[in-house]
Amino acid sequence: MSSDVVRELPRLIIEHVTPELDAGRYPAKRVLGDVVRVQADVIKDGHDLISGRILFRAAGEAAWKDSPLSYDYDNDRWSSEFRVDRLGTWEYTVEAWPDPFGSWVSDLKKRLQAGQDVRAELLQGHAILKQILKHRPADSSSSVAALVTSLADPSAHLEERLAVAFSDELWSLTQGPAAPDELVRYPRVLELLVEREAACFSTWYELFPRSQSKEPGRHGRFSDVEDRIPELAALGFDVIYLPPIHPIGQTHRKGRNNAFVAQPGDLGSPWAIGSAEGGHSAVHPELGSLADFDQLVKTANDFGVEIALDFALQCSPDHPWCREHPDWFFVRPDGTIRYAENPPKKYEDIIPINFWCADAESLWKACLDTLRFWIAHGVKIFRVDNPHTKPFAFWEWILSELRKDHDDLIFLAEAFTRPKRMKALAKLGFSQSYTYFTWKNSSWELNEYLTELTKTEMVEYFRPNFFTNTPDILHEFLQSGGRPAFRIRLLLAATLAPSYGIYSGFELCENRAVAPGSEEYLNSEKYEIRQRNWNQFGNIKPDIARLNRIRRENPALQRLDNLTFLSTEYDKVLAYHRALPNNHIIVAVNLDPNRMHECMIHMPLEAMGLREDQMYELEDLLTGIRYAWRGRRNYVRLDPSDKVGHVFRLLRGR
Repeated sequence: MSSDVVRELPRLIIEHVTPELDAGRYPAKRVLGDVVRVQADVIKDGHDLISGRILFRAAGEAAWKDSPLSYDYDNDRWSSEFRVDRLGTWEYTVEAWPDPFGSWVSDLKKRLQAGQDVRAELLQGHAILKQILKHRPADSSSSVAALVTSLADPSAHLEERLAVAFSDELWSLTQGPAAPDELVRYPRVLELLVEREAACFSTWYELFPRSQSKEPGRHGRFSDVEDRIPELAALGFDVIYLPPIHPIGQTHRKGRNNAFVAQPGDLGSPWAIGSAEGGHSAVHPELGSLADFDQLVKTANDFGVEIALDFALQCSPDHPWCREHPDWFFVRPDGTIRYAENPPKKYEDIIPINFWCADAESLWKACLDTLRFWIAHGVKIFRVDNPHTKPFAFWEWILSELRKDHDDLIFLAEAFTRPKRMKALAKLGFSQSYTYFTWKNSSWELNEYLTELTKTEMVEYFRPNFFTNTPDILHEFLQSGGRPAFRIRLLLAATLAPSYGIYSGFELCENRAVAPGSEEYLNSEKYEIRQRNWNQFGNIKPDIARLNRIRRENPALQRLDNLTFLSTEYDKVLAYHRALPNNHIIVAVNLDPNRMHECMIHMPLEAMGLREDQMYELEDLLTGIRYAWRGRRNYVRLDPSDKVGHVFRLLRGR
C-alpha cells in the first residue's frame, strides 16, 4: 500500500446521523423558526479527543455556516443545533477531525493535578502547535508565533508557560483540523424541507358550499360561505376546506344516498368533476363566478382564515379532457373509456386518469397548470383526494415544481391506505396526512398509535391531521355515544395533534348512519344539499371555541414531538403530558361516553421540575377551576354527562 493511499484513508468514522431519511433520499421536515438538532456517532481509535461541527445553509447559499458539535457521554452521541429562518430547502452535513491540541491540553491538566513535572509535555505541545501552524494563514500564524515560542522557552517561568498553554489565543488558533487530510466529512449532504407554521399547527373546518344557503331549497353560493366566515373564525378555525367546487357531470350522475340512478333535480357528487361548463379550472355556475371565489378568498384572509381546495384528479365522463384527450384515460378494447371500479363497487360517474399514458408529459403538465391556476387565485392549501392511487413519481415531481416558485404551499394527503404508502407520500413532499385516528378509540390503541407518530422516525416527516369525521367516515363510536362521544373525540383531536379538523355537522353531533354497520351518513351531503340550524340545542360550539383558544394560547399543544403518556389506574381514563419550557399541559380524558369513571393518574413530577413532597397548583383551562395537588398520584373523576376531561396547565409549585 502506498503512503498516498494511507494519507487518504479517514482518520475517524461518522455514522448514524439524524435526522436522515432513507440514506438521504428524502428531506426531513421542519417549520419556520424551528431549532434543528443534528446528532451523529463520531468514532476514533485510542483516547485522543475529537472535535467537529455541523455545516448548514439555505438552498442557493454558496457559503456554509457552522456550529460546533458537543459530546454527550451518557448516550455517546455528538450533537449541535441551528435555527431555520427561511422557507424552502436547507442542506446540512457533519464534519469531524482528531484534536491533538485538545488531547494534549486535557492530558496536561491531568498531569498537573497529579503533581507531575510537565516541562517535557510543554515541549510536546510546542511541537503540536508548530505542526498546526503550517496549515494556518500566514497572518494568523505570525500573530501567535511569540506565544508558541514561549511555550518551549526553558528560561521562562513554568507558570508563564502554563498560562500560554491554557490561553484563549492558542485555543482559538487550534480550532479546526490540524491538517487538511485529517478532516472527515459525512459522505452525504442531507436536506430539510422548511414550511410555514400552518403546515404543522392548523385547525380545519370542512364544508360543502352548496349547503350554506339560509333559504330552504336554494343552492348555496360562495357569498353564503362568506357569511359563515366570521363565526368560523370566532370558533378558532384558520382553514376552511371546500370539497370540489367544479362543474358536476350529468352522465351516470349518482342520486341521493349514493343511489345508482339519479332522480330529476339530484345534484350529483362534487367529486364527479367536469361538464360542458368546464373542468378542474372552472367553478360550478350555481356557486358563483371566479370573481365571487376571489372575493371569498379575500374575505377569509381578512379574518385570518385560508381557503383550502380539494384537488381531485378524476373526471366525470362529461369532462372536457374526455373529449379533447381520450388517450389520457384507460381505453377498453371496444374503444370505450373505463370508469372507476373497486369490485364489486362501480363508480360510473367517475373516470380514472391513466398517468402513464403515451402522452403522460402533456397530462402531467395539465395537472400542474391546474394547480398554478388556483394558486394564482389565492389558494395556498390543497387537500389532495386519494393521492395513493396516483403515481408517487407524479407527486414528487409536481410538488417539487410548485415549490420552486411557491415555498408557502401546504398539501394534505387524503390517503386512507396501507401504512407504508401513507409514509411514502409524506416523505416525498406532502405537508400533512389524514390518519387512522378516527378508528383509534381505546386507551391502548391511542397510546400505541401516538407513540408511533411521535417517538419514532415518523416524527421527522409525517405530520398527522386528526380529522374527527369526514363526509365518508362516521365512526360507530360517534353513532352510538351521543353528545358525550363528540365532546370526547373533539378533546382528543384538539390536544393530541397540532393539526386537527372537523367536517360540518360534527358541532351539531350528527350521528345517523345510512344503515347499521355503515360509516356513511344518512342523507349524505355528498349527494344532496343539507341545510342546518347551526345554533340548534345540544351543539358543542362552546367546546370547540374554548379548545381552539387553549390551543392558540399554549405552545405545548402546537408541536408533535413533546407528547408523553402517563400511567392511570384505570384504562378508561387516558392521560398525557404535553410540555415546552414554562408550558406544561396535562390532559385527562374519559374514553367512555356512557359512564362516569374515577381513578388516580400519575403525574410526571421530574419532567415538571417538581419534588415528590411538593405542593403545586394546576388550572383546568376548560373550566377555570384551580386545584392544589401534591405528589405523584392524584385523583380525577370524569362524568361524560358533564365533564369528559381536564386540560390542566401547571401554574406553579409551592
